Order: sequence, then structure tokens, then C-alpha cells
Amino acid sequence: MQDKPVTLAAVAGAHGVTGEVRLKLFGESVSALSRFKLFNDGALTLKKMRDDGKGGAIARFAEIADRTAAERLRGTLLTVPRSALPPLEEGEYYHADLLGLPAISDEGVPLGVVVAVENYGAGDVIEIEKPDGKKFMVPMNEAAVPEWSEARLVVAAGFAE
Repeated sequence: MQDKPVTLAAVAGAHGVTGEVRLKLFGESVSALSRFKLFNDGALTLKKMRDDGKGGAIARFAEIADRTAAERLRGTLLTVPRSALPPLEEGEYYHADLLGLPAISDEGVPLGVVVAVENYGAGDVIEIEKPDGKKFMVPMNEAAVPEWSEARLVVAAGFAE
């Protein structure tokens, strides 16, 4: 896989007056995020992080000294290089690896490009944008997506609109 940035969290806003920020997590947990110390190509250095008790986190970065600086970070995405993520087991994937992949049917018909990976509670759902701009979704399971690689995603013809 190419070493593109992978977004793990976003700054939701300032917390207190000393430069801490509230984070919205896109990963599994605070502990999974806290194993990284450098974000955004080294622009932000994590000093400490704690669970906020609401599914997010409170973080302090070395470069942020006060509330004003913390407020300026609102909306900032926290990224790490793809190579910094743990290796995957067979059949596992990172959402970032699927985004932008060309999608074809299992009959070889081009379908479009993967533009989103959502999860509404019953498993991941892949959103594919057709060349005409219309979109459709397929469940990310073996019946609908029998194979994928870093080059393409194959969708079973019965699921391709």
C-alpha cells in the first residue's frame, strides 16, 4: 500500500484554558490513538491524552500553549502515515485503503470509484460513485465483494446497480 496519510481523529474544539483539545476519534479507542506521538507530518506532538468518557478524548499537544491556539485547531484532522499502522491479518482492511479504488463487477464491467466506507452498525458498507455521478452502496462482505486488492475492488454482479 502507498504511504498516504490516514486520518485517525479530528479536533472538535478547545477544552479548558490551558491548550487542551477535544478529539473525535475515528479509530477503535483512546489507547489505539495514544500509541502515536507525531501527527500531521510531525506538526503536532502528543504530550498526553485521556478518555473523555463520551467516546472521544482530551489531548494536549506540545505546540499548543493556550485556548486561543487550541481553538484555531478546531476541524484539524489528525493523520499518521499509512506505514505507521499495524499490519493487517488476511481479510482485514483499513478504510483508507479502499477509498479511491476503482470498482468493477465480477463480470469485468467498470462500475466507478469507492468514495466512502460507512458503518451503520451491521458492518461496513462501501459507497461507489458511477462515472455519471450517481452513487450506490454494497455491503462489504464476501457475497457482495468477493475480492479486493490495492488495485481494485470487485463487486458481485447482483449487487452492482
